[in-house]
Amino acid sequence: MSRTRTERLVNLVICLLSTRRFLTAAQIAATVPGYEHDPEDPRDHEAFQRKFERDKAELRELGVPLETGTASVFDQEPGYRIAHREYALPDIILEPDEAAAVGIAARLWQHAGLAAAASSGLAKLRAAGVEVDPQATLGVEPVVTVDPAFGPLTSAARDRRAVTFSYRVPEVDDPATRRLEPWGVVCWQGRWYVVGHDRDRAATRCFRLSRIVGAVKGLGRPGAFTPPENEDLISHVAKWSGPVPHNGRATVTARPGKAAGLRRWATESRPGPDGDRLTIPYADAERLASTIVGYGPDVRADGPPEVRDAVIQLLKEVVARHEVAA
Repeated sequence: MSRTRTERLVNLVICLLSTRRFLTAAQIAATVPGYEHDPEDPRDHEAFQRKFERDKAELRELGVPLETGTASVFDQEPGYRIAHREYALPDIILEPDEAAAVGIAARLWQHAGLAAAASSGLAKLRAAGVEVDPQATLGVEPVVTVDPAFGPLTSAARDRRAVTFSYRVPEVDDPATRRLEPWGVVCWQGRWYVVGHDRDRAATRCFRLSRIVGAVKGLGRPGAFTPPENEDLISHVAKWSGPVPHNGRATVTARPGKAAGLRRWATESRPGPDGDRLTIPYADAERLASTIVGYGPDVRADGPPEVRDAVIQLLKEVVARHEVAA
């Protein structure tokens, strides 16, 4: 499924979840980003209807309980809504590593333009006199953030617009300017990467977003290039990254009976006055810190300093985001 279609489906679900009444196809077209068309143009309207039919079928295949009906006996056109009673999930208890996977998906929601588009759609519903349920989508706005380059790069990939940015690699002090035709942004081993055609090297290249320095700037006009079809971006990143050596050794203290996931990673475990002292091999201090933070007060990072500093920095960011939200 393409990224544009995924965004449209997500916004469609949010739109239908946010009201109890049935929405007609015309109301949905005027509300959900991606369905914009001229209803007076027969060909344009027919293209919308085909797109909408495909999306409805996709949602039903995914198990979304899409209902068809009318708000009153006077309505001539059928409408659509999602049955809340069938869509809601029971409470789910996740291990920290499972929660981290959910967090990755949540980051896409916050930073790929979905949140802004959904907010715009709900505003259109209110303007049209449709009652919007403010509780319907609670919990889908995470406080997790990703690299600042994420949004501009996903937008550039969607618009097929080349970009330029400064990029720093560990073995070189000064960042270098890169010019890229981005095909997409993917996550690999807890890190985000952009994959595309490097104009200066005339070859496919991958860049880790956390190493991009400063702003990502657009080059030229949208639609300037055509990405290859059905390209496996993850395989490019995996080949480019190669095997990750776990040369680091971190020491953490885990409360008795807690942090089962970390214990599976540990090469050594010794009892201590505050809990069990675990030795954890790692390749990336920030990635390990993210895992440690996921266990909350049940785990404390004792060393080395790069891991402790990364944990402290993550905790400061969490506190800052919650203070802003409050």
